[in-house]
Amino acid sequence: MPGRSVTACSLSVRRFFHGSLVGFAAARNWRLEVVALRHQLAVLRRQRPGRLRLFAFDRLLWIWLYRVWPGCLNIIVLVKPATVVQWHRQGFRLYWRWRSRSGRPSVDREVRDLIQQLNSANPLWGAPRIHGELLKLGIEVSQATVAKYMVR
Repeated sequence: MPGRSVTACSLSVRRFFHGSLVGFAAARNWRLEVVALRHQLAVLRRQRPGRLRLFAFDRLLWIWLYRVWPGCLNIIVLVKPATVVQWHRQGFRLYWRWRSRSGRPSVDREVRDLIQQLNSANPLWGAPRIHGELLKLGIEVSQATVAKYMVR
């Protein structure tokens, strides 16, 4: 039965690789645990009597540890695990606030002056008409921007 030996062989190969991967993950977790514990010791050694003082690097390291190994919450004793999770969420919010900060692009001074000139020269024109005239000149701004810079 050649099919059985191939299946048995492939099962043993799968078990070997699965065991190796589990071994690598365990070694990685062990190394990360050592990093976390050594850092906590370093923080405690640099402290003076009184309240624990953490620097930005300490927070970043624990946030990074939580990101790559959520099990680090079980070994952190200097701060509450909920605090580390809160720092992580805060950083996530700050990152996305920074990513979406672009907003409306600024309008050149010349375009603003042109909008104001067109408005004063043609008092019956509204923002849609001035917007259309600017588009004919090849100046692409939104109608809301035209309305924003019209002299009232």
